[in-house]
Amino acid sequence: MFVDRVLVADTAIVMSEFSGQILVVEDDQDIVRVVKAYLEREGFSVEIALDGLSGLDKALDGSPELIVLDWMLPGLDGLEFIKRLRQEKHTPVIMLTARAEEPDRVLGLELGADDYVAKPFSPRELVARVKAVLRRMRNTTEREQEALSRGSLLIDPMHRSVRMEGRRLDLTTLEFDLLYTLASQPGRVFRRDELLDRVWGRDFEGVDRVVDVHVSNLRQKLDAASDQPSLVLTVRGIGYKFTEEPE
Repeated sequence: MFVDRVLVADTAIVMSEFSGQILVVEDDQDIVRVVKAYLEREGFSVEIALDGLSGLDKALDGSPELIVLDWMLPGLDGLEFIKRLRQEKHTPVIMLTARAEEPDRVLGLELGADDYVAKPFSPRELVARVKAVLRRMRNTTEREQEALSRGSLLIDPMHRSVRMEGRRLDLTTLEFDLLYTLASQPGRVFRRDELLDRVWGRDFEGVDRVVDVHVSNLRQKLDAASDQPSLVLTVRGIGYKFTEEPE
């Protein structure tokens, strides 16, 4: 069995800090039934799509707070789903995947997934991951109020927007959070584990490689928007830092 053997019929709503809508895009109806029950018991409302195309329509037409997305889907697989979603929205995505090899997980993260849960999985773990992603987003929004101006780079946390030399950059949620964290203290070296704690949250159980993937994506976007030397530098063996001065 892919989930804990617990009674899912007990769906009484418990006191929870969360109440947003979650879109679950999954073609296995047994998984859908259990995931829906666990999420609703925590106070979330849940919308279901059983294939990739209808799921993408619901993601683009609606306003889910987070998407739980299967990798292997009829009509449109999870990776193509994320590619198309990221052209228009930055809704957080947690991927469900039976492909546990690191290159597959990294590929999903490179395309814009915020986290992944490997099958077989515990629904309790999935709910914890959902809460962790949403808590990180909400805490970041509440904590970050001050706009940062770093040379030709302007970071506006209130509108979660970034402009380089007057041009708006299209960053994912995690890329924005990483940039704000690094740029808040130029020159300071942030260890990978520290970035995991600050950006993903202490209850995130991913690996340091997740940081490398998202920093790489962020750096590519910054470099493509300017002729200046890279603003985000790797400190070999330690982590990353933001610099306003060419090195």
